[in-house]
Amino acid sequence: MDIAITKMSSKGQIVIPSEMRKTIQKDEKFIIIKHEEQFILKKVSDLDSNFEADLEFAKKTEEAFNQYSNGTFIKKNKQEFIDGLDEW
Repeated sequence: MDIAITKMSSKGQIVIPSEMRKTIQKDEKFIIIKHEEQFILKKVSDLDSNFEADLEFAKKTEEAFNQYSNGTFIKKNKQEFIDGLDEW
């Protein structure tokens, strides 16, 4: 998973960092999913049966963020985190 920081311009444009654009073609269309304060950007050409899994991932990410915000987030070391991925 890649993570980067970007910002929105005064015109509402958001730049996708160059290192993340390698598989994006000119005029590629995207779907943007907003759930509360989370945004997911997905290429329309990639929408398939995994779309439901993407939505489930978004829900779990939102739950984790809420736990963190509420102070109920459980801190784990690297191995505990990897072991816990099977539960997702």
